[in-house]
Amino acid sequence: MQLRSLLLGTASALTWVGASARLLTVPTTPFTETGGTYDLSQLTNIVVDSRYADKVDHDSQTWIPPTLQQFAETFQEDLKSALGLDVQLTKGTQRKPNTIFVTLGNNTDFKDAAGRFTSEGYNLKVDNRGLVVTGASPLGAWWATRSIIQAAGSGTTIAKGSGTDAPGWGTRGAFLDAGRHYYPPDFLVEMCSYLSFFKQNTFHVHLSDNLYNNVELYSRERSLSLAAAFRLLSDDPAVEGLNRHGANESYTREQFEHVQTQCARRGVTIIPEIEAPGHALVIVQWKPELGLEDLSMLNISHPDTIPTMKTIWKTFLPWFHSKVVHIGADEYDSSLISDYTRFVNEMNTFIRAESNDRKSVRIWGTFTPEEGANVSKSVSYQHWDVSADKPYYDYIENGYNVLNSDDYMYLVGGWSNSFEQTLSKSKIFNGPYGKPYSPIIFDTKNKGDNPPRNNPRVLGEVAALWNDYGQNSSTVLQAYYSWRNALPALADKQWGGNITEKEYNSVFDTLHALVPGQNLDRSIPSKSDTILKYTFDDTSNTVVDHSGNGYHGTVHGCKISDSTLHLADGCYLETPLGSKGRDYTLSFRVKPTSSTPGTLFAGPDSTFVNGNGTITNATLISGGSPYSLNYTLPLQQWTDVSLVGNGNKTTLTVSEEGKKARTMEFLAKIGVNGEYFVWAPVGVEAPLARIGEGFTGLMQNIVLKGTA
Repeated sequence: MQLRSLLLGTASALTWVGASARLLTVPTTPFTETGGTYDLSQLTNIVVDSRYADKVDHDSQTWIPPTLQQFAETFQEDLKSALGLDVQLTKGTQRKPNTIFVTLGNNTDFKDAAGRFTSEGYNLKVDNRGLVVTGASPLGAWWATRSIIQAAGSGTTIAKGSGTDAPGWGTRGAFLDAGRHYYPPDFLVEMCSYLSFFKQNTFHVHLSDNLYNNVELYSRERSLSLAAAFRLLSDDPAVEGLNRHGANESYTREQFEHVQTQCARRGVTIIPEIEAPGHALVIVQWKPELGLEDLSMLNISHPDTIPTMKTIWKTFLPWFHSKVVHIGADEYDSSLISDYTRFVNEMNTFIRAESNDRKSVRIWGTFTPEEGANVSKSVSYQHWDVSADKPYYDYIENGYNVLNSDDYMYLVGGWSNSFEQTLSKSKIFNGPYGKPYSPIIFDTKNKGDNPPRNNPRVLGEVAALWNDYGQNSSTVLQAYYSWRNALPALADKQWGGNITEKEYNSVFDTLHALVPGQNLDRSIPSKSDTILKYTFDDTSNTVVDHSGNGYHGTVHGCKISDSTLHLADGCYLETPLGSKGRDYTLSFRVKPTSSTPGTLFAGPDSTFVNGNGTITNATLISGGSPYSLNYTLPLQQWTDVSLVGNGNKTTLTVSEEGKKARTMEFLAKIGVNGEYFVWAPVGVEAPLARIGEGFTGLMQNIVLKGTA
């Protein structure tokens, strides 16, 4: 084969002997080169075909699909943020020189793995006049824009030629357990931007769940007090009391609307899940009479159980814009299969009727037809474990559509004795049978139990990240890092691309740097390894940053003298920064003059405090969870401190006057099924927005470096 390496500022393509060429994007883009390149810096306009500007994709998974014009507006923003190209946006019916002409067309080559037309297909043409994007729909045209940005790499040139591309499967993306770990709305939006850049169109958000209810060890009272959450917050009296976490750890309708809208503008649909009749302790805590002996399971035979679930869905169904909603139906009592079937079918009938048949229902694979389940064929299954079902024989051959979330790609946040915390590139590229992974691989042990690639009932694949051990087991951004390096590779296989591991490794860093609409790495631009340096050598209210980056601070009510920041009475130092992600070293010198707990550093993702509540321990707080050390900063003496984020670990090094330096690690204490505890590392971002608010004491020499 002939390989043109991806170099800075050059186009990239891989030509295979006896096969068509492709752009080395993620997913790969079929593309036949004609010779030469086009420099995108010559572009003057994006021209949206005025005949189709207001068209939307009626076949997509959302009821709020953007128009062709709206997708083009987002593309215009991305060209500027990713490639530095300031291109005007206009309408017209014809292409012009040095433009990207965005239009729609009915191309018979827009077909998925089953040979069916897909509205997500597109054709991309590059010549000496510019580019032409022809989408099967506005969503198809949107995916073409991802290829354009990626193909330019870190430069502005793209190979001349043309290609037609389409996804193999219609559902591609990730699943996040927000029931047992709260994630802020903006994090969900940023994750959608990450998914979208690699042409994933689905973000399944699990909105209710509980920690493991150990019925052999727990009393009824303990079960009723076990951590459980329902993440949607409504003021409707019909569901008063269902949400016990309040606004800080829930989504209001306005917030959830924002998340869905922002994700949709990048081609990603939020699939909501409200779990029942298993994993439903939060509902039983609301109405204890509805529980079985295992209070995490609803008693379906109770006359109020199904009406209660209908009330919940009637309240929240109008919030959801997806064409599919997930009702859970996972891991229920195997002696109650007939009750389970009745529950699923009644909820399916209700949701379809309540939505005027605009929404269909999905459930987890739990009970099979052979076991006695007789679920409506209009319900789709989401497979997760071959010990529960054999999707090809149990569902597909019985007329059900199935989405693949097999636990081969299953992640658990923080710690697990069975599953990984980070998505494996090796599993993606080598698969269970020595070949790349594919959405058709439901069974990783018996190859013959998987359907052929063109089976029309395979909906696609969604990679799941669960939080079996709750909120404190990991930080918010650890979920992103669980996926960061490998989810784009999986996106290639979900789409049907053919990038190799070697190729992927060669382009990932370049492509990752281009992902628009997010800063999940919490990176900070810097001219050198020293990002921030405050020496307090000026007594004015402006604290000069001596790093050369110009991140000057502003003092609010504090005194500066003798190169020292004097903190008291709620004064603080404000910086223009928020958080620094992996890796970093935040060093400073500090002298507490009061034992009253106070904040040393605060940011949008974390807080570093000198004492927390009734304890005086040095503590990091992230996502509402405190991680404390068995250490207290000594009063009335100076201590040199370094907070270090090194990958998934966070440590604190202290050097007190006259003592040897010591290093301690912040750890999460994780309870395992009520039986024992384990300790796991936590990756916490450096908090930088405000310094010293509520702390009483002195600080000197605050320095942030971009290495651990």
